[in-house]
Amino acid sequence: MDSATTKTFAVPMSRPQPLGFRLIIHWINRFLAAKLFGFLRLMKPALLLLAAGMGSRYGGLKQIEPMGPKGETMIDYAVHDARSAGFEKVVFVIRKEFETAFREQVGNSYESSMEIRYAFQELEDLPEGHRLPEGRTKPWGTAHAVRAARENIQEPFAVINADDFYGAAAFRQMAGQLKTLPRDNRLHISMVGYILANTLSPHGTVNRGICEIENGLLRRVEEFTEIEQDSDNVIRGTNSEGENTELPKDLVVSMNFWGFSPAIFAPLEIGFRRFLEREGTAIKSEYYLPSLVDKLIKEGLSICPVLETKSPWFGVTYPGDKERVTASLRKIEAR
Repeated sequence: MDSATTKTFAVPMSRPQPLGFRLIIHWINRFLAAKLFGFLRLMKPALLLLAAGMGSRYGGLKQIEPMGPKGETMIDYAVHDARSAGFEKVVFVIRKEFETAFREQVGNSYESSMEIRYAFQELEDLPEGHRLPEGRTKPWGTAHAVRAARENIQEPFAVINADDFYGAAAFRQMAGQLKTLPRDNRLHISMVGYILANTLSPHGTVNRGICEIENGLLRRVEEFTEIEQDSDNVIRGTNSEGENTELPKDLVVSMNFWGFSPAIFAPLEIGFRRFLEREGTAIKSEYYLPSLVDKLIKEGLSICPVLETKSPWFGVTYPGDKERVTASLRKIEAR
């Protein structure tokens, strides 16, 4: 062909679609986008259940000891209430040394109805550059227990203790809160609050996160230890400065029922490193979850709605608590 000769070809043009068809496609896309947005907002939450405590004051593994009238453990009640509230995944934080017993006695019974995962709170699980101090046998605390599950959580989640009874209504409140969180990278925190006077043990002292609340938001939480009610019915406890002070009975306290978005793991890691630099050589120091939350609120990194509940709470801190707990569970079962 002569190079000077130019030949043109007609390219068939696509016909414009009718307006009605374009509108249908537009609204289908809008519908699908709305469904996707709804999925992201209503993502099913997970339950992180802290069961690695050593039970030093109780004298045994209270996490797997029968408490209910049919031999139910406290974990059985928690998982049942969580599943009924809409939680679909449970991550058990346990010690590696009793993994087999825990799986056989607890975890395996839930695998047909929920996604079950395990995380292990180990003393040696420390950030790079830190070592376990000689002589330490005590776990690093509740915040370290949550950190142990960092590879198992990708969704909004609640945190509870394995040896406490929180009540079905509290799980519904927390599930409702977590299901409405957007699936973004922002930090979201919430907490179920209980009344101090209803959370004491007649058999010894307890630790509680004492809360200061304003307009439904947690403004401050301080971990108090050695809380007890004396013979004059006055409640006293020791604050973080080591001062023994009187505490009003109607104070709202944290019973370690928290709600978080997955974004919590980044500031938790930073806080744990700072804790280790400050107190890492002490053989009994603990990194408390309320202390982490308090710091994040003070730094303006998050707000924390408090879900005040009328649900009953009871736990087994001491052997003498078991009789009271089993009696309370019988009453609930009889309703």
